Amino acid sequence: MSPSLRDGLQKRVERLRSLPSSPAVLQPLLELLRLPPDRIDLKKVVELVSYDKTIAAQCLRIANSPLYGRAKETESIRAAIVSVGIQRVEDILLTCCLQKFSSGARWASDPGAFWRHSLGCAVVTRELAERIGFDDPDKAYLAGLLHDLGVLVNSLAYPDEYARVLRAAKEKGSPLVEEEQADLGFTHCESGYILANMWKLPPAATEVIALHHSPEKFTADKPLVALVHLADILCRLRELGYGYEEWCSVDLAADPAWDRLASICPRLTKMDLARFTMDLDGFVPRVHALVEAVFSPNVEQCATEPSH
Repeated sequence: MSPSLRDGLQKRVERLRSLPSSPAVLQPLLELLRLPPDRIDLKKVVELVSYDKTIAAQCLRIANSPLYGRAKETESIRAAIVSVGIQRVEDILLTCCLQKFSSGARWASDPGAFWRHSLGCAVVTRELAERIGFDDPDKAYLAGLLHDLGVLVNSLAYPDEYARVLRAAKEKGSPLVEEEQADLGFTHCESGYILANMWKLPPAATEVIALHHSPEKFTADKPLVALVHLADILCRLRELGYGYEEWCSVDLAADPAWDRLASICPRLTKMDLARFTMDLDGFVPRVHALVEAVFSPNVEQCATEPSH
């Protein structure tokens, strides 16, 4: 990307700060959640979550969704946090940031398709991580959730141009990243990286956002990038893509990410890929249920109890 194009992109992304991008509790809550488990103060987590009604509402909504199958409805923020687990609070927090960031904006893309792909990739990344023995499936889930942050950025910062990109990709059945590069001169990896730095997202997630479409940069010390890259492809091939069908054939075992990931997680080479791909069909309704639980209307009305 040329310096002038990069400067223009930087300015467009910075203008998005005028949107309700990140709640005030984002940084203090992230810092608290990233402490060692034995040092996390549950009372403080409940207090911070309660400061933002959207985050509080999402914790309650997800805790009471079919995903957790509770016999009795959870009515307090504390009970909701205990139910979903401390590690899931960070996922909910960052999902809320994405939702608030895009609230009321004119989308160039279908927001439902974006959320289904993002949350689908999170679910598939974690499932794949667990099957191959990746050391931190929860980190994998978060990276999968955030990997396409730049699609949201491009849709909001370049609505007219990005609508054209999406139309071309749909008509040709081509990968979105290829049409972005051809039309805009940059991809969602680059725009997402800029916003990730502005938001001070975790380094591992930021790296995935920037590199998940760059096979030449997959190295043995970046297994998370390769993991999300493979999960992203699987989602796009199994009805969890960008809202259109990509007309391409894929050989995952020949993908550069496969060998890089196998060098860290040898169980990958023994995994029944055909069976796993078929299993993805079972994830699709789960993802639709998750999107409904997280993004159904009037979410803020669910925060009926403000604190402990």
